[in-house]
Amino acid sequence: MTLLAVEQLVAQHGLLQAVRDVSFELEEGERLALVGANGAGKTTLLRTIAGAHAPSAGRIVFDGGDVTGVSAHRRVRAGIALVPEGRRLFTGLTLEENLLLAASAARHGPWNLQSVYEAFPLIATRRKRRAGDLSGGEQQQTAIGRALMTNPRLLLLDEVSLGLAPIAVESVYESLERVISGGATVVLVEQDLGRALSVADCVICMLEGRVVLEGPAKELSRERIVEAYFGLHRGGTAT
Repeated sequence: MTLLAVEQLVAQHGLLQAVRDVSFELEEGERLALVGANGAGKTTLLRTIAGAHAPSAGRIVFDGGDVTGVSAHRRVRAGIALVPEGRRLFTGLTLEENLLLAASAARHGPWNLQSVYEAFPLIATRRKRRAGDLSGGEQQQTAIGRALMTNPRLLLLDEVSLGLAPIAVESVYESLERVISGGATVVLVEQDLGRALSVADCVICMLEGRVVLEGPAKELSRERIVEAYFGLHRGGTAT
């Protein structure tokens, strides 16, 4: 079943087209790795799907309904959750208070404080600490947990390893594996190509706002993805 369909989407920052005629579909339970160099349009694409950035053209269809003009908070209630680059926690609140704020917009589902703490056992021991006093890895796990508290059907993850020490990245991905193994539908933006490919069913590579390569992860070689990443290959879909 197609959960998300992006159709000829265009998104701009002023006169700059950050996303140019992007189209793809994502089946329920699929994990998509969205890769590309800095400035390729990945973050803008995620923000547009989440409703945080208004598109200039095109459509976003979620669970069969057109949500292109739907506000971000209504998309959360429909089942779309974004973990933004930089985490953006309320640093003056405790870890647990950050999680509980997200619960106010939650759909019915399996995610609550207990299940989030089970998936991310490290932050369970930090629940009463101010978010601003947490390490980068703890903040990232809290940000993912906050998104899960809304019980999303589609989880958008933007640069989950950015700025983290290797040991923190390992911890975040270990916890993320528990989420993914539960059948979550995920779009993951990740600079670490090896990490991205380890969790993805399919891959889209963007360059200058456009999709330049897409296909099942198992059919795309690392070399071919790297070539597309740097604009050395304009290949289209995998064959």
